[in-house]
Amino acid sequence: MINAMIFAAGLGTRLQHYTKNCPKALVELNGKPLLEHCIIKMKKFGVDRIVINVHHFADQIEEFLKLKNNFGMDIQISDERELLLDTGGAIKKASALFIPNAPILIYNVDILSSLNFADLLASHTSKKALATLNLRDKKTNRYLCFNNKNLLCAWKNDNTGEVKLVNETYENSKAFSFSGIHIIDSKLLELIEEEGVFSIIDLYLRLAKDHQIAGYYDSSDLWMDLGKPEELLKAEAILKRE
Repeated sequence: MINAMIFAAGLGTRLQHYTKNCPKALVELNGKPLLEHCIIKMKKFGVDRIVINVHHFADQIEEFLKLKNNFGMDIQISDERELLLDTGGAIKKASALFIPNAPILIYNVDILSSLNFADLLASHTSKKALATLNLRDKKTNRYLCFNNKNLLCAWKNDNTGEVKLVNETYENSKAFSFSGIHIIDSKLLELIEEEGVFSIIDLYLRLAKDHQIAGYYDSSDLWMDLGKPEELLKAEAILKRE
């Protein structure tokens, strides 16, 4: 059994031209909403239950899923209408909605990726990791650092020079961009002490001191952050060619 969670509650501020009257999750790519692309990818993989968090224009997402009869899947809604909880807070709020004792695949609704989920899950399972983060070689300002055992050891911001250390293995670590795709073991849910609004990355950095937070390097052909209008247009062109 496997769960999935799609982060679909964001305000879509970078896509204001598109999200003035609809949620980011329903912005269309190649004639289908981003949310539909995510759900179909997960359905093909064999996910047993999907949890979707909602906030901005939440009613529209619920109506869309109802219209599509949940794509024939077990889909649960985690309602964040009252307060947008960030990634960590979202997972904590949704905890009771997951199938117990099953891993959780987490995916940002504005990501387009050709990653094979089975490869990510196999890596996660073989390492018996508490969480496995999908990584890319991508120029950014904020990086996650992994040591020679491929375990999380730091976060850094190259713009500000800020570093959040897990342990001393940071000295010989490699820096990667986090893709917004990860798998967590159900046991992680019991270890969340944080309250309210908080980032999953801060949770990972805390847990990495005593648990295996692993990395999985993704060399697949396609990964795009569709949160920017220009990237959305690029993705349209790529999908039309395919």
